[in-house]
Amino acid sequence: MKAIVYEKFNGPLTLQNVPDPSPTKKGVVIELKSSGLCKSDWHGWMGHDKDIELPHVPGHELAGTIIDVGEDIRRFKIGDRVTVPFVSGCGECSECKTDNHQICDYQFQPGFTHWGSFAQYVAIDYADTNLVVLPEEINFVTAASLGCRFATSFRGVIDQGQAKLDDWVVIHGSGGVGLSAIMIANAIGAKVIAVDINEEQLELAKSIGATNTILSSNSRNIIEEIHEITHGGAHVSIDALGNPDVLFNSVSCLKKRGKHIQIGLMSPEDVNAKIPIDQIIAKELEIIGSHGMQAHRYDEMLNMITEGKLHPEKLVAQTICLEDISRELPKMDTSTAVGIKVITDFS
Repeated sequence: MKAIVYEKFNGPLTLQNVPDPSPTKKGVVIELKSSGLCKSDWHGWMGHDKDIELPHVPGHELAGTIIDVGEDIRRFKIGDRVTVPFVSGCGECSECKTDNHQICDYQFQPGFTHWGSFAQYVAIDYADTNLVVLPEEINFVTAASLGCRFATSFRGVIDQGQAKLDDWVVIHGSGGVGLSAIMIANAIGAKVIAVDINEEQLELAKSIGATNTILSSNSRNIIEEIHEITHGGAHVSIDALGNPDVLFNSVSCLKKRGKHIQIGLMSPEDVNAKIPIDQIIAKELEIIGSHGMQAHRYDEMLNMITEGKLHPEKLVAQTICLEDISRELPKMDTSTAVGIKVITDFS
């Protein structure tokens, strides 16, 4: 099969012919129909993820059709249209037994722990526990955005943040994760403030539900602006970027008993970023991580999409071919492009 491969971190990304994958007893092989390009792929290519072994095929937001199944597979068959969370749980460890597959002790992550979806085919393990059948109403391009940024944002806003009608929700960063979170928060009736350095991103944020926007590069004081808009601070604030200053601002803009949700990944030099402990204590703030979303939670998200309450397809700015990844992935840390890119041509 054709696949994008890198043989050293921060090294060349080349289109190569590599062996076709085979399923494990508990796995399947999927023929890719779409695969999203996400900044997490950039982090992996840079060497920020300790699970990656070289040479490596990246890619973790995927949708396609099952073409082969392992002998122990019971819930799925050849021909099924499926997607999968980027964190797949083993189904048997203590975390999985409490339905927390997203923090499984033995997790399978396409594009990180194993070869991923920047290829014509991908092998997925623990398939019975993690695959999600796609409703006919959801096409492959839309589905490719769900496995990481959209599902992670859904869990961050709904499950971890517990945002509700009329809550003030601040989204710091209007990339793929941030835009997804804005759309989801708006869909449940929250009042959304989008913060970003890019005016075009903020225009898109307004079009999908942000009630207020802050251009951070022009702001006199982001924290004060948020407190003024919300009359006392946000109920939920999300770092959708992964930056020390954004983290500090996100925690500091909360009202009493507010929740900070950390979704954005930090670079290795920033993982011990400072936070305002005095405010956390005095205001009884909550600091919560959000890492993917379990397959069993997809139904609510998919129902909101098929009912027309969520429109992840609006976040797709461009469809590209597999070979384009060699050029597009290295630019992800500096790109100001609006919207997300999805591979649809794997030939």
